[in-house]
Amino acid sequence: MGNFSKLAFTPSVKAVQERMGSRRAYARFEPGPLAPDSLGETESEFLAEQDHFYIASVGSTGWPYVQHRGGAKGFVQVLDEHTLAFADLRGNRQYISLGNIETDERVALIFVDYPTRTRLKILARAKVLGRNEATPLFERIATDPKVEHIVQLQVEAIDWNCQQHITPRFTEEQIAELVRPLRAEVERLEHENARLRSEVEGRPAPPRAGSH
Repeated sequence: MGNFSKLAFTPSVKAVQERMGSRRAYARFEPGPLAPDSLGETESEFLAEQDHFYIASVGSTGWPYVQHRGGAKGFVQVLDEHTLAFADLRGNRQYISLGNIETDERVALIFVDYPTRTRLKILARAKVLGRNEATPLFERIATDPKVEHIVQLQVEAIDWNCQQHITPRFTEEQIAELVRPLRAEVERLEHENARLRSEVEGRPAPPRAGSH
């Protein structure tokens, strides 16, 4: 969080923290020179499991813009300890984020893992690369034909946020995995019920599903 606090805690932010009683707790993160934070093993493992994030940019009018980006799990790739990249898929063709990046390369990203109620915030400088500008990178991560650009992110700061107020949510795949033991137990009980009923009625028990 060292660099994050230096970039995000502006004088007005510090004034509010002082007024609300949290300034002393956050001040300890600020000593030391301004230097980019590094992506470590924890961040790399977390990002490899993510299938979406939100990215904020600011346009020339001064208005912020937040956009959702999604893909296959791990579509945001860690290139090195200071660099991320993701394939930008064709959408509604408004290109607001891309246009904003052309006038201000600074962006903010937030990744939220809802089942574990974990979130990671990243401040970075973005560069939009076309296929001709980054052929090796395209070959590495642009596997979908809808990919129009690669967005490369030079990480300036990271911050792991607290779990408060995150409501757990689960994908269909995650729910299926969670209920797998319950389905197996229901199947076992249904078979046991059928067997007992057959014994009472004096007929052969039906074979269990999946048995040979």
